[in-house]
Amino acid sequence: MNLRELSATFSRGPRGKAIEKGLSGAGRVMSVYNAAGSSAAMMLAMLPEGMRTVAVADSLDDAGYLYHDLTRLCGEDAVVMFPSGYKRDIKYGQPDPPSQILRTEALTRWESAKPPRFMVTYPEAMAEKVATRQALSRHTLELRKDRAADLAETVRWLRDNGFTQTDYVYEPGQFAVRGSILDIFGYSHELPYRLDFFGDDIDSIRTFNVETQLSEQKLDAISITSNVAAAGAGESILEFVGPDTLLAVRDAGYTVDRVRAVTAETFSESAMIADEGDRSAMRQLVDAEAFASKFPEFRRLDFTASAAPSREASASIDLDCSPQTLYHKNFDLIAESFTRFIDNGYTIYILSDSEKQFERLRDIFADRGDKIEFTPVEGTLHEGFVDHLTRRCVFTDHQIFDRFHKYSLKSDRARSGKLALSLKELSSIEPGDYIVHVDHGVGRFAGLFRTNVAGRTQEMIKLVYANDDIIFVSIHALHKLAKYCGKEGVPAKINKLGSGAWNKMKERTKSKLKDIARDLIKLYAARKNEQGFAFSPDSYMQHELEASFIYEDTPDQLTATKSVKADMESQRPMDRLICGDVGFGKTEVAVRAAFKAAADNKQTAVLVPTTVLAYQHYQTFSRRLKDFPVRVDYLSRARTAKETKQVLADLAEGKIDILIGTHKLIGKSVKFHDLGLLVVDEEQKFGVAVKEKLKQMKVNVDTLTMSATPIPRTLQFSLMGARDLSAITTPPANRYPIVTSVNTLSDDILAEAINFEMSRNGQVFIVNNRIEGLHELEAMVKRLVPDARTLVAHGQMPPEKLEKSILDFANHDYDVLLATTIIESGVDMPNVNTIVINNAQNFGLSELHQLRGRVGRSSRKAFCYLTVPPHVPLSETSRKRLQAIESFSDLGSGIHIAMQDLDIRGAGNLLGAEQSGFIADLGYETYQKILKEAVTELRTEEFQDLEQADIASDGETEYVADCVIESDMELLIPSDYVPQESERIALYQELDSIERELDLQNFRSRLVDRFGKIPPVTAELLRIPRLRRLARRLGIEKVALKQDVMYLYFVDESNKAYYQSPMFGKLLQYLQLNTSRCRLRNRNGRNSISVDHVSSVEEAQHVLQQVLELKGI
Repeated sequence: MNLRELSATFSRGPRGKAIEKGLSGAGRVMSVYNAAGSSAAMMLAMLPEGMRTVAVADSLDDAGYLYHDLTRLCGEDAVVMFPSGYKRDIKYGQPDPPSQILRTEALTRWESAKPPRFMVTYPEAMAEKVATRQALSRHTLELRKDRAADLAETVRWLRDNGFTQTDYVYEPGQFAVRGSILDIFGYSHELPYRLDFFGDDIDSIRTFNVETQLSEQKLDAISITSNVAAAGAGESILEFVGPDTLLAVRDAGYTVDRVRAVTAETFSESAMIADEGDRSAMRQLVDAEAFASKFPEFRRLDFTASAAPSREASASIDLDCSPQTLYHKNFDLIAESFTRFIDNGYTIYILSDSEKQFERLRDIFADRGDKIEFTPVEGTLHEGFVDHLTRRCVFTDHQIFDRFHKYSLKSDRARSGKLALSLKELSSIEPGDYIVHVDHGVGRFAGLFRTNVAGRTQEMIKLVYANDDIIFVSIHALHKLAKYCGKEGVPAKINKLGSGAWNKMKERTKSKLKDIARDLIKLYAARKNEQGFAFSPDSYMQHELEASFIYEDTPDQLTATKSVKADMESQRPMDRLICGDVGFGKTEVAVRAAFKAAADNKQTAVLVPTTVLAYQHYQTFSRRLKDFPVRVDYLSRARTAKETKQVLADLAEGKIDILIGTHKLIGKSVKFHDLGLLVVDEEQKFGVAVKEKLKQMKVNVDTLTMSATPIPRTLQFSLMGARDLSAITTPPANRYPIVTSVNTLSDDILAEAINFEMSRNGQVFIVNNRIEGLHELEAMVKRLVPDARTLVAHGQMPPEKLEKSILDFANHDYDVLLATTIIESGVDMPNVNTIVINNAQNFGLSELHQLRGRVGRSSRKAFCYLTVPPHVPLSETSRKRLQAIESFSDLGSGIHIAMQDLDIRGAGNLLGAEQSGFIADLGYETYQKILKEAVTELRTEEFQDLEQADIASDGETEYVADCVIESDMELLIPSDYVPQESERIALYQELDSIERELDLQNFRSRLVDRFGKIPPVTAELLRIPRLRRLARRLGIEKVALKQDVMYLYFVDESNKAYYQSPMFGKLLQYLQLNTSRCRLRNRNGRNSISVDHVSSVEEAQHVLQQVLELKGI
């Protein structure tokens, strides 16, 4: 059954007739009461199709949920959302373009040939004026496919109506022209349009995604509206919608009073002082008295959850619905309540977006032995209810399992574009940037240059080194370049060409890495042969624990949980690493694994780096497992000697199932009764000594390691042998994004942040980047909010005192914690939902993201204020960084952010404490490449036997980490095809790093989509990645295409494994079969083969493909 079918049964019978009769009566106001939960939305969905309705909720959140319910019941096209056009409050004068799109879209659709049935809004949005109908049609341009339209005329109209021309379209009010392609982002649709002109006709119209710049959906006709919101004069929404509209209002008195209150406000003083915001914003407000007198002229339907009808009503209807009971995941209560309803003749409907939830519920009821029948309904509403008239319980799964439910508006898509662009700008290479070349070291980028080689045009990249030495890099060697990304604030040291210093440093790093990798490969080999304990399959309690998780499991989390459980049930000891961003539910996976171990009477040790984290994990585990027969305890410096002694005694007797602790856990005095699982959190923060002890413990105990540092793929795959890694990259669905704003630090903002948080009984973090300013900030807080209990914490305090402070704060003995960045690592306090980051311009992007990840870890809306000093101009990068973090408020952005602006701290420490210095010298990506080379060399030279065993199960091995391609052909992206230099560089870089055929096909289709038909020189260029891939499979280090001859160079002779491999055999066989065009050469000790008559990349590819297809000797 789906929601619409359920809704149809709700409106049948006397209820539907009563509503129809009430609406057709003479009275102006009809009241519907006892409309609990989402029954109000179901009642509105019953209204006749032709009746156009403005549904007025109490607040943005209330409107968001009503919009969500109505779109589920009536379809997306039947409902439009009409929000306020400003961020937070109009008095701050900060326009919000995505919300303005929704406003304009609501107005244009209301006036269209197929208008929507509902417009959902709230008082703050109604208080702002809208454009008149005449102004709207004056500012709208209609375009149709296959109709005559002049590109130049269209561009002139856009300019005249306030659109600005840019290279790429990423926010409303912009357009871009590339050849015959015109991109426009209007104000009446959440996505921009791409028009492809053919002469004077429009050949195709498509919407496209701002982040990827790729087309999504084809359209036949569109209307483009300019920014009518900024046009000034207008009227109230009541005048716009027309007198025959029905107003469905939750609380009529509150709506009129709230509009009066908004219009009575004055422009914010702090915004004036900071000289921010649009001062004319207050002119956009309606005349409150005119609004109040116009309001009663409309026919009105008042709906309320209360048990009494509205006093003004001439007719009233009792909907007879009561709210869904809150069960707080207590299955005894749920079973008892459901059984009582069924005995009283009620039918139970359970609503969920996920088929998996129905299975979970059935499993739990079956395991408990409850005979409870329910009807699953696809799709969910915001709140369940009990309909006493038709004897139906309409319950939602998120309320049964105590999950927070989130609505999403179309504007969320429009928001993502700005961010994608900011991130793109951060990672794009501009002249003057530091670049690392794998072979030559750190130099400065000096732009793209065209040269003429034997009458053929080629593009090169110019790099400048110390003493103004210059090298030109071929576009086929761009994968050897990386933007230098060293420690924040430390300038790069430019290398000198030919001095050998760079190569020495590379070799030093490589041998260090080999030492570390060697140990890992040995450990991995030893573990393969070990026998571990095979845990038994899941019990019903395991199902119940998993179903009671307060958030919907993300697909990644499900996969990670499945893999962990499969590893535990197998004979081989588990060694799995789970990577995931801050707050993505890694701990939940650990809780489930620990409980599985406890079900088989095995103990679990959870090792964490800090005392604070130990206490926190202890609380998390205890809270999650409080309804289950499991004992959780913790060990740390915070426990007294007596407590510690008792814990150790209980542990040895097997009375404790899960023990959480710092490195004390692996001390000599700690004796486990029967250890089955070891969980290591934030492994990169432990020292080498701890890791050594761990290795001895780990050999036959199942081990689960967790890390928030997003590790690059090469590292995961090569070191872990592509075996045991789970990455959790999708954010939990029902978490609020954190409301992030950049402001100057003023009394008003600080007072408002702290007072609001304290009013909802929450706590506040204030972060300053230096210890010096903390006490001044504390004085400021005390002056503004005298009753706030403040506490200062920083890394120079004695550890015991620091720990006590943070634990006291976690226990809510204080309201405001002023600290340096020590709170960044792992402190999880769900009660803290506001963070103020002072001098935000001095932090790196990933640091800001980590800090912001400290709030918003519960189901409450969280706020992050990034403050910058007034009257101090920000540097270009700081500005871009703050823009990126402000627009990237959604969860899940962590991995993008961390990768873009990789603050080196976490990146290298994954393997041990030694290499972070190397990363700073080499730059992050170069370090990755050297790591990959080191591992390839180890596996083909020292660990050949292990490798052979692996190849048997995995297929081919790689003998070269990279293959260089040189050519004198004309292979490039012409500047008349892609005009922007920075975009060409980005495309060259992406093309050069492509490994898989599928990625290459996607790249080709993206080029066609964005820039039109691919020119022949670019088509040849697109064959290079495939050529490189074939060459690498054959163990070829370098391919040179010169004067119609192809030269293939092999690895040096020390790599014995290669010269004995089937791949080398195939090359020799090809040589014997084609003696007329092939020759074997040896120059300066390097072996190579030359192949004649190779005049194109396509021909070169064909030759290598033939070699691979040979059966071998």
